[in-house]
Amino acid sequence: MPRPDATAELSSALEKRILMLDGAMGTTIRGYGLTEKDARGERFADTEKDLLNNGDILCLTQPDVIVDIHRRFLEAGSDIVETNSFSGTAIAQSEFFVEDPRETGKGRKDPAFYQKVLEDPFLQGLADEINIASARLARQAADRVAEETGIPRYVAGAIGPLTVGLNNSAVDPHDPGFRSVTFDQVYEDYKRQIRALVEGGTDILMIETIFDALNAKAAAVAAQDVFEEDGFKLPIIISAAVGRGGETMISAQKVEALWNSVAHLKPLAVGLNCSLGPEEMRPFVEELSDLCGTFVSCYPNAGMPDPLSPTGFPNLPEDMNRQLGDFARSGFINLAGGCCGNTPEHIAAIAEAVRDVEPRRTPEAEPLLRLAGTEAYNHTADKNFLMIGERTNVAGSPRFRKLVQEGKLEDALSVARQQVENGAPVIDVCFDDGLIDGVEMMTRFLNLVQSEPDITKAPITVDSSKWEIIVAGLKCLQGKGIVNSISLKEGEENFREQARTIMKFGAATVVMAFDEKGQAATYEDKIRICERAYRILVDEVGFNPQDIIFDPNILTV
Repeated sequence: MPRPDATAELSSALEKRILMLDGAMGTTIRGYGLTEKDARGERFADTEKDLLNNGDILCLTQPDVIVDIHRRFLEAGSDIVETNSFSGTAIAQSEFFVEDPRETGKGRKDPAFYQKVLEDPFLQGLADEINIASARLARQAADRVAEETGIPRYVAGAIGPLTVGLNNSAVDPHDPGFRSVTFDQVYEDYKRQIRALVEGGTDILMIETIFDALNAKAAAVAAQDVFEEDGFKLPIIISAAVGRGGETMISAQKVEALWNSVAHLKPLAVGLNCSLGPEEMRPFVEELSDLCGTFVSCYPNAGMPDPLSPTGFPNLPEDMNRQLGDFARSGFINLAGGCCGNTPEHIAAIAEAVRDVEPRRTPEAEPLLRLAGTEAYNHTADKNFLMIGERTNVAGSPRFRKLVQEGKLEDALSVARQQVENGAPVIDVCFDDGLIDGVEMMTRFLNLVQSEPDITKAPITVDSSKWEIIVAGLKCLQGKGIVNSISLKEGEENFREQARTIMKFGAATVVMAFDEKGQAATYEDKIRICERAYRILVDEVGFNPQDIIFDPNILTV
């Protein structure tokens, strides 16, 4: 059985003080001097590939070491420890147990390869075991230290980024629309991991070290579906890896775009970790702190990688004390910790630095329509209308339709690029045409769009009269887009179901003034239908009012 929802308890604590996360599991493991034989244990003694770098496997082969690491972090001051399950998915574990077709000359990894991985009973069972064991080991240590100290301690189920990305997995430079895995495959793998972490006794789900925002979205959708299907809810923390160029991830999403894309989850906290040391991370944390309407977490590396340092990173505990203490005193953070290079000694130093420092206060956000590609678009009061580029709609552009029908997608992509370059803050993509496979083309074209930085910075409107095409489009958007459209035409239950799906993916939606009797023709009908739709969306589904865009059928002038 899952533990009770700890959101209220954690929120209360975070209002009073800065809570401490833990440090680097991998770095601390290396301090134990384990050998390949130790990592394998008796169970995996005959495995062909090396397992020493598979830290998660130690939950099964060296559980005493993992419990001891958790204990050391907790005694150093951690309020929350993460499970040793960063790579606890079948996809990630396949790197250690399945032959890579690229190494054998058999071709590239593709969705067919990963489908076999996901259906492999050994890998399914292994992923379940790792996650259940990792949660139980962390739970054991947390409960013991909580009992000894009288201070509540929490377990966060670590959900890592996978070894392959939905935005960054193309291995063929001549085919930028190629993806090694599908959204559904990543979703299913995360769903299995989440259920196993819950079974093991986690209090929090930590979707962390995000380098691909679409992978994170798959994990977030999976978490929401598990909560809905299994009848419980856990708090979620979202933490993205930081890039040097001002992006929060390798998939190039900026800090504000990240927040716009995950705010619908109402997470316990949103934060940044890994990739950078605290000095380089500071401006990004400051920006997130100013924007974020929830608690902010930060656990940077112990500086930039340094092969001459004993831990591989240069910052000593006193360095992390000084820099994270600065973050705390500047009012940037509510949760602090360390990523790569941070040992229990580092965590003790950070805990000392933030102790008795007033936690960050959450700013009041102005209610706005907030969208995102890799960059944010906020529809502020100074913008009297939202201009949407319609030239990537086959109904609105004969040229675009012809290019798509002829398979000239590079040329079709240039139409999208031109719209963004000419100032369209959002572009509409639609393939409703009898000669086009809408689901396949929406997926293919949006994958191509995501590989083009000049285009994917803009939010996307996924436009179709067919629900399956809209869903296919939502599975390709790393940011926050718009669905065009839904209506009451097919009744309230269908309307609610579609709205819940849109909300789960974090999109806004256009609502057409249609009901079961047809299109609203009179002024009174338009008002009546739009008000009815609004009440269902806001009062029953929980939709953000700012994410509703009404189309009351005002025809072209």
